[in-house]
Amino acid sequence: MANKKSIKTSSRYLAMELLEQIELEDAYSNLTLRRTIEEQNLSQEDTNLLTELVYGVIQRKMTLDYQLQPFIKKQKKIENWVIQVLRISLYQMQYLDRIPAHAIVNEAANIARVRGHRGVVGLVNGVLRNIQRKGVRSPDSIEATNQRLSIKYSMPLWLVDEFIEEFGVEETEKLTASLIERPKLSLRVNLKKISREDAIKELTDEGYKIEASSISPFGIIALNGVPTTSRLFKEGLISVQDESSMLVAPILNVQSNHFVLDACAAPGGKTMHIATNFLEEENNGKVVALDIHEHKVQLIKNNAKRQGVDKIVTAQQLDARKVTEEYPDETFDRILVDAPCSGLGLMRRRPEIRYNKSLSDIKNLQKLQIEILTEVSKTLKTGGELVYSTCTITKLENQDVLDIFLSENEDFELVKVELSNKNMEVNENGTISIYPHQYGTDGFFISKMRKI
Repeated sequence: MANKKSIKTSSRYLAMELLEQIELEDAYSNLTLRRTIEEQNLSQEDTNLLTELVYGVIQRKMTLDYQLQPFIKKQKKIENWVIQVLRISLYQMQYLDRIPAHAIVNEAANIARVRGHRGVVGLVNGVLRNIQRKGVRSPDSIEATNQRLSIKYSMPLWLVDEFIEEFGVEETEKLTASLIERPKLSLRVNLKKISREDAIKELTDEGYKIEASSISPFGIIALNGVPTTSRLFKEGLISVQDESSMLVAPILNVQSNHFVLDACAAPGGKTMHIATNFLEEENNGKVVALDIHEHKVQLIKNNAKRQGVDKIVTAQQLDARKVTEEYPDETFDRILVDAPCSGLGLMRRRPEIRYNKSLSDIKNLQKLQIEILTEVSKTLKTGGELVYSTCTITKLENQDVLDIFLSENEDFELVKVELSNKNMEVNENGTISIYPHQYGTDGFFISKMRKI
C-alpha cells in the first residue's frame, strides 16, 4: 500500500474531501476546488484529474446513486465520505476509460484504510468488485419520461417537470444533456486597449489554445489552461467572463458621458465591461456599482484597479432595495439590474446548484427581483433605459418578473434588444433567452425597458 501521506495528497482523496464539503456544507464547487489546488500546489496532471472527478461526480450524482443503490441497499447507514469514495470510483469506471478498473478499486481501498477502518475497506472492496462482475443498470430502462430524464441527466425531478412544462420533452432532453458537459473558459478583451486578434496572438505565443467567441465580439475562448498569469490578465486587458454575460453591457446602450447604476454588481464583470469599453473619464462617465456585502464591494474595487478604471467605478455597499435613500429620482442615465437569481443557467459551471434549489426558493427570489426593479427604477431619468437580466432559465424569474413590473409601472415600456450577432434569436417580445444547449454558454435572460 502507498504511504499515508501520499494517499492524503492524491487527487482522489482530495476529491473525496471536497465532495463531502460541497455536499454537507453547501460550499461552492468552483471556489472550493480553486482553493484546494492553490493550497496543495498540485501539478497540472493532478489538477486536471481532481477537477474532472469533482465536477464529474457532482454533475452525475443522481445517476451514480441510482447505479450504486442495488449494491448498497442492504447496508445500514453509510457515512458520507464512503458514499463519495464509491461515487468517485464508479464515475471513473463508467466515464474515464483510461484508468484500469483494478487500479480504481485499489485506490478506493487505500483511501478507506486511511480514512476509515477494516470494515469500511471490506465494504468498498466488495461493492466495487461486485459492480465489476455484474455491471450497473441503465437509466434508459426507466419508463416514466420525467423520471428517466431526471436520473439519466442527474436533474431533480421538480426541475425536469418545470422544464418539460415550459419547453417540451425534446428540448428538455437537449437542455439537461448539455448540463453534464464541461464548461468553456471564456474571457472578455478590453477592446479599447488591445484588439481581439492581438490578444489571441499574444496568448497563443504563450502556449494557450485560444479561439474567438462566436457569440460576443469582445470574447475569446481558452481551450487549454487558465491565462490568469498572463501579462494581458495582470494588466487588465482580459478578464474572465462568460460569453452570454458579455452581451449585457452593449445592450445597455451606454454613452461615454453617462451616469450608470449597476444595482447588483458583484463580482463586477458587467461593471468593468461598462467602464472599460463604453464610459470615458474625460467625459465624466461614471458607474456606481452596488452590492450588499462588504467583501464583494472590495472585490469590485480590486477589479476596477486592476483594469485601470477605478476613477470611473464607484463601488458602494448598499442594498439595491434602499437605493432611493441614497440617490434621488431621475439620477441615472442607464440602470442595469442583473438580479439575484437561482443561478440555474450556471449549472454547467456550478453543478451543485441543481441540488440546492427548490420551487419555493424561486418564488421568493421573484419577490426580491420585483422589489429591486421597482425601487431602482425610480432613480432612472425619463427617456433613460433599464436592462433587467438574470443568469437563470426559469420563466418565473424572467418573463413573469417583467410582466408584473410593467403591469405595475405604466411609465415603462419594453424595448427590443438589439444584438450585434444577427445569428442569435430574439424573442417575439424583444427579450433574449439564452439556453446552455444553444451556444455552449451559461443560460441567460436579457430584457430592456425605457422610462417614458
